[in-house]
Amino acid sequence: MHLNSLLPELIKGLSAFTWGNALMIAVGLILIALAVLKEYEPVLLLPIGFGCMLANIPLTGMSDGEGLFALLYRAGISTELFPLLIFIGVGAMIDFSPLLSQPHLVLLGAAGQFGIFGTLMVATGLGFPLNQAASIGVIGAIDGPTSIFVASKLAPELLAPIAVAAYSYMSLVPIIQPPLMRLLTTKAERRIRMEYAPRPVSRRARVLFPIVVTLAVGLLVPEATPLISMLMLGNLLREAGVVERLNKSAQNEIANVATLFLGVTIGSTMDAGSFINLATLQVLVLGLMAFALDTVAGLLFGKLMAFVTHGKVNPLIGAAGISAFPMAGRLAAQVAQDEDFENFLLMHAMGANTAGQLGSVMAGGVLLALVSGLI
Repeated sequence: MHLNSLLPELIKGLSAFTWGNALMIAVGLILIALAVLKEYEPVLLLPIGFGCMLANIPLTGMSDGEGLFALLYRAGISTELFPLLIFIGVGAMIDFSPLLSQPHLVLLGAAGQFGIFGTLMVATGLGFPLNQAASIGVIGAIDGPTSIFVASKLAPELLAPIAVAAYSYMSLVPIIQPPLMRLLTTKAERRIRMEYAPRPVSRRARVLFPIVVTLAVGLLVPEATPLISMLMLGNLLREAGVVERLNKSAQNEIANVATLFLGVTIGSTMDAGSFINLATLQVLVLGLMAFALDTVAGLLFGKLMAFVTHGKVNPLIGAAGISAFPMAGRLAAQVAQDEDFENFLLMHAMGANTAGQLGSVMAGGVLLALVSGLI
């Protein structure tokens, strides 16, 4: 065959390449750079960035019909399989003992969900329909699997920007939260020392906790049952102490494979045609607002607890009442130690952080129940 007849076939990919594709490939490369160079949530941002890059190479067929990305989307996103598998791994990693020994910290986990509902109202005021506004609000929990689960049910058309926002802001917790912590708390408040004299948590209590939570949430908020049950299943594997192989598999192989496929699949939805628009920019801005509001609400409630207890609660642990586990808990403890090296808040902060993990799932379930009943 003559070279001139082959030339159109060789360059048809380039001829279909647009400035939008170039922009989104640059976005994908930025995500990869943040993962590799800055180590910002590399397990998430690296596959998302690579999937984004692939999605914007024209004519690969990977997103069409029986292509790889289309298959992964149907198998893991449309069915909510990937987020649920990840939640098994998350549950297996969480130790709820700090929360069980300090049950009052559940209030901080509840306060840390304020931004979800506040952003929902703002998004509705901006003209977003209720289903989209609810999905955008859940970004504030900084819980990728919950955000994907809710968005896939209520607003699949916004799944890509919502997932990217949730995971990107999760990676930026150490950058976004500390300025808010220092702005809303005084030096004296940040130096408050909290005594840690935990009440003993028996093995029976740790085993019963995931079972009781699953039954209670399942009966009260059925829409949250898929997420909470997988989270609690993972935790039961951990606390039972008789299925160590399953516990390790949940934390490692299952969680890692599901995260890899989830990241690549979410990245593959970031094609220029559907991602570059005003709605995407609004989602990113509103998601950041939701995150900030959740942090602010947690800090303010922490200040209220400090006032009520006459200075026995450090308000910084209120910032840990979101779902970014264990990063938010460690960060709150670190900011306290920056002020006073001998101030150890880690167990208190982890109690609030695990409460925030439960709170985000509950909030997602409440939104699913409310919105499904209204639309």
